[in-house]
Parts: sequence; structure tokens; C-alpha cells
Amino acid sequence: MTPNKTPVPPPATPPKPPLEWKPANLWLLLFALVALFWLRDLWVASTQVQPIPYSEFLQHLKTGQLESVTVGSQFIEGKLKTAQADGRTRVVTTRVAPELARELAGYDVRFEGVVENTLLRDLLSWVVPALLLLAVWSFMARRMAAQGGLGGMLSVGKSRARLHSETDIKVSFDDVAGVDEAKAELRESVDFLKNPKSYGRLGAHMPKGILLVGPPGTGKTLLARAMAGEAGVPFFSITGSEFVEMFVGVGAARVRDLFEQARASAPCIIFIDELDALGRARGAGPMTGGHDEKEQTLNQLLAEMDGFDASTGVVILAATNRPEILDPALLRAGRFDRQVLVDRPDRKGRADVLRVHLKKVTLGTDIDPDAVAALTPGFAGADLANLVNEAALLATRRGADAVAMADFTAAVERIVAGLEHHQRVLGEHERRTVAVHEIGHALVAMTLPGTDPVHKISIIPRGVGALGYTLQRPSEDRYLARRSELRNRLAVLLGGRAAELLVIGEVSTGAADDLVKASDIAHDMVTRYGMSPEVGQVVYERQQPRFLDLPDAMTLERGLSDDTAQRIDAAIRALVDEAFDRATAILGERRALLDEYAQKLLAQESLSEADLQPMADLARKGPVPD
Repeated sequence: MTPNKTPVPPPATPPKPPLEWKPANLWLLLFALVALFWLRDLWVASTQVQPIPYSEFLQHLKTGQLESVTVGSQFIEGKLKTAQADGRTRVVTTRVAPELARELAGYDVRFEGVVENTLLRDLLSWVVPALLLLAVWSFMARRMAAQGGLGGMLSVGKSRARLHSETDIKVSFDDVAGVDEAKAELRESVDFLKNPKSYGRLGAHMPKGILLVGPPGTGKTLLARAMAGEAGVPFFSITGSEFVEMFVGVGAARVRDLFEQARASAPCIIFIDELDALGRARGAGPMTGGHDEKEQTLNQLLAEMDGFDASTGVVILAATNRPEILDPALLRAGRFDRQVLVDRPDRKGRADVLRVHLKKVTLGTDIDPDAVAALTPGFAGADLANLVNEAALLATRRGADAVAMADFTAAVERIVAGLEHHQRVLGEHERRTVAVHEIGHALVAMTLPGTDPVHKISIIPRGVGALGYTLQRPSEDRYLARRSELRNRLAVLLGGRAAELLVIGEVSTGAADDLVKASDIAHDMVTRYGMSPEVGQVVYERQQPRFLDLPDAMTLERGLSDDTAQRIDAAIRALVDEAFDRATAILGERRALLDEYAQKLLAQESLSEADLQPMADLARKGPVPD
């Protein structure tokens, strides 16, 4: 019995490979197109009839040689009754206007029509406007796309973060000075980015987010770039305001896209500058609601920070100078769970910052960074960079070969007091009043212990409204102020007004700013520092922590009774009156010094620290009222 055999199917025909366009195929196609156009020209030449002059056509018409005539818009064709010697049976001529043809027929002249070639003109009349319209449209589309307008509709949900590769960032921690504590905090995250596995061996994990908090100009953005440069990882940089757009949902889409790019580029750093523009507390204003675009963007940011694993190597950095307005959900553990303070540098930090910036200018032999740092308490890193630039400009303006210490002193005066106004001419009486006022400040400051030393006095108008100034700079950083020091500061502020009353016989409006500052110090002593026995050691006003120099709108007042408010007003006035009486007594005991140096100031217009040293020595010898 023959076993059944399964029929073997025929082998499948392999699919033909797709036609590849090789250079030889392109040349064949080009040759075919050229041949086609050549054959067309041959056919047109063989069927075309050579036009004859219009006068000759009229002659054929008069002699009756034409059997029929076909009139077109530009040409007239006639069929001959009998063929010509060359075998032609048709004649063609270019039309001429009938009136002109009748006039020319009366003369023995040969005439013919000519067809004007308007192809180029017609082509340009259509193509040039179209090209101009296309160019304008392309230009506007690129502009709107760059600005995130309608031209970027297709990419409106894409993240606007600027990606800097590890080779693009040339900044390191060596370029950042004055914030050693902040750098030490960030070095740990740098080590994690370089070797993430070693940090998980004991079960610990790095914080998901690091928030850099500090006043403007302290180097928060520079620290973030230096961290990326040290770690050698990609750096995504974006500001909080770039998330929010006019279209609803765009901000949330950009947040999602940013984190998707970061996960694909891990390990990397995401830096969000000015976080307060995006992370403001929800429901803080009366007009905000749950469907607000900023709140949707913030909600998406919170969800993304919850949804990714810190072990993936993505570190989120953010910077703000208004941490008090951030949403609490943004600051809780698991999101921005580490806050790093980037504060204004102390004296040593300022000297370190100055050394970094002084490398870029040509210095004289008398430059001492520590001495310059002593003149700049309260300056941030950006202020110090501006100071170095101003000093270099002053040295360049006077034609010097190097920047001297005097240039830095003048730059400090320009930044603190403002630009000198030599064009503002004061009368003799006003100049004497200003001189007496400024010497009064300086003399009281030299007499009382613990006050800031006087570096310079000038009666040259500066700034917006200052007719003169007394430059006092502390010799060291201070973080606390005793009651006696605040009382002495009040007396120094009111020394100018007391000198006017003592010498001129009446006060002027020149002490307006002094009175504002004195009233603020006395107000804080009574209501915030508990330094008035009349109202007790009770805080009647508290101030939220902030890094921006905003008005007192941030101050929170307690509900006060009428009696308490009256006692507070009386205590403030008593402190100011006491300071004015102390300043008057000090100046009265040193009236000769006041008159002598007021005359010197009128004659020289400015007195330096060396010029004032004899007055300081004599001022400390007299009695000091308590």
C-alpha cells in the first residue's frame, strides 16, 4: 500500500525589490525628457506656416487667390485656391488694425503686424507679487513661532526649556564665591549624579527637589549652572513664567514634555528660575479659582514631581526670592524637600567674590579686596560685580593705566549716594544750611560710641533729591543691635536737624528723610523689639520673612485698643524727642568744632576721612550725654 504523501507547495516567488533611484536611472529620465521636448519642437516646426506681411495678404485677397479666411485674435489664416510653387496651400499673417491698414494701403509700402512678446511681463506680474506675499508670510510665521504665537501652534505644548549639554557649561564651583555653605549642600547632589548607586547602599535616597532661596543677585542661577558644570550632565533651564501661555492647558503640557525630555536625558538637572511665577499659593487671591491656568500648571508640576523616582538621576533645582508666597504643597517633603539659603555674603565672602571679579580688570598696587569688602556691607554678588565694573569705568574715564583704590571708593559713593550733580547750583544760604546739617550728622556720629565711622562728607548734590550726604559704612558685619546702639543711631539721624536749629535758628526740609528713618527705627523699637518700658515687652506688629525690600504692606498688625495705640504713639515720640535732645546737647558742647568744620566744608565742598580725623579726636574728648 502506497503511503499518502503531502503535496509540497511550489516555492513562493520572492517579492521584487523596490526600484532604487540610482544616478544612472536619473540620467536616463533626464535624457527621455530632453528627447520628448526635441520631438515636440520638430513637430511644431513641421506644421508651422511662416507668416507673410499683411500687405501681401491684402494683395492675395484683392486678386481673389483666397478661397476662405479664418480670423483669430492675433493671426489671420487664408486657404489658397491653388497651391503655390513651393506647395503651400495656406498663408498666415499677423493682424493689423483695420483703420491703420486702410490708411497704409493707399501708399506703396510694405507693412506687417508684429506680435509683442509679453510672456516675461505677464510672468513677473504674477510671480513677483506671489513671491513677496510668500516672503512676508514666511517672515511673520517665523516671528510668531519664535514668540510662541499662532505660528507655533503645532509646537505650543512643547517645553521651552533651553538644553545645555555637558560640554556647553564652562562654570564650576570655583567661579562661585561667598556662598560656601550653599556650595557644600549642592556638592552632595553632584556626587549623587556622578555615582547614584553608591547613595542607595544604605537605603537612603537623594531629595527630589532643591530650592535655592535668597535675595536677588546672590548667585542662585550661577550656583545651578555651576552644579551642572561640576556634575557634567545636561542642564535644562527655564523660568516659571515660560510655562504659562494664553491657551488653556499649554502650561501643563509643557511641564509633561519637560519631564519626558529629562527622563530621556537622565542623569540631568532641571532648573526652574523664578519659581514664584509658577508656584504661587493656590487660592491666595480673591479672583483665583480651581480652573485657573496657573493652578493647572502647578498641579501638573506637583504630579510630575510625585511621579518620578529620584534614583533615575534627575535632580530638580528651583530658585526664588519670595518663598513666603509659594504653595505649601510645593514645599512639603517629597517635592522640594531641601531648601538651601543663598544669602548676601559676609565680609570674608565679599572679599572672595571681589577676588573672582578682580581677575578681569587691571589693578593698581594699592588695591586690597578686604578693604573694599569693608566698604560694602549688604552688597550681594551682583552688586559687587557692578562695583568692579563702575570702578574700572571711572579709571578709564580719567585715563589711568590701572584701577586704583580711589576708584573703588568713588564707585561705592556713586552706588550708595547716587550720581553727582555739578549743574545743580545752590544759593549761599542753602549751601551753608546743607554744610551745617551734614557736619551735625558727622559730629554726633564721632561723639557717640558704637556708631559707624564717617568716611566722607560732601555738599555736592547727588541722586534724585540729596543736596549733600554723610557717608558712613560699618567696619564689620552686624546681625544684632542693642537698645543703646539704636538710641545712638536715632541721635545721629537727628544730628543734622539739631545743628540747623542751633546754628541757623530754624529747621528746614532737608531733614525729611532723616525723620522718616528715625520714626521707623523708633516704631520698630516700640512695636517689634519690646524696647519701651511704657508699653512693655509685647510685640504689637510682626513681619513675615521676606527677601525683597518691599513696603510695609507685608507687616501684619494686631488689633489694638485705643489706649494701647495712644501709649505706642507716645512712646515713639518720646524716643525721637529724647534723641533730638541728646543730639542738641552734644552739638552745643562742641559748637566751635561745628562752626569750624562747617566753614571748611563750604570751602572744599567735600571732606575725606583724613580731613575729618582731627575733628573725631576732639569730639571724643568732650562729655557724652546719656
